[in-house]
Amino acid sequence: MPALLQADGVRVDVALTINDILQALAIRSAVFMAEQSCPYAEEFDGNDFAGATHLVAFRDDEPVGTMRFRWFAGFAKAERLAVRKDKRNLHVAKAIINAGAILAARKGYRQVLGHIETELLAFWKRYGAVKELSGRSGVQFSDRAYVEVVKELEASPDALTINSPALVLLRPEGDWDREGVLDRSTARSKLAAR
Repeated sequence: MPALLQADGVRVDVALTINDILQALAIRSAVFMAEQSCPYAEEFDGNDFAGATHLVAFRDDEPVGTMRFRWFAGFAKAERLAVRKDKRNLHVAKAIINAGAILAARKGYRQVLGHIETELLAFWKRYGAVKELSGRSGVQFSDRAYVEVVKELEASPDALTINSPALVLLRPEGDWDREGVLDRSTARSKLAAR
């Protein structure tokens, strides 16, 4: 699968296989459970396989970061951004944030909601181009204070819609521009009909 985004030596892919998901979960375990002492049940909250898409960032083919996206009517929700401590730098986090925005816009979303730690607000405003949601108070969970932010997305000229070709909508998440296995199945059916 082609990378969702490749910039500054970082490649970001959509997690499509169990190995990809395990890489994402391993990074989250190292960051949230080991570094931040987040309890297991709070980190793995039942939403990892409920309409979620995981992104995995790589540097030199080594998984270094991850983020989970969940999809709601009218908005996407960015969650669980984690970068390995030994690989933490601006390029990794920024690449994941940008890749998530690209994916959400391609899926037709115009807004991404996030709950971010209060002390990280300046970082997110600068590199994630987010703004605080007005009229909302912060929230506290897992022994940390969070603020709600939103990132406005520009409409993607090639956003998927109900009118997108059926075979495009059947392709793997994030890989809509490349012929998939069912495209080849259709070609096989045409040959058998001859």
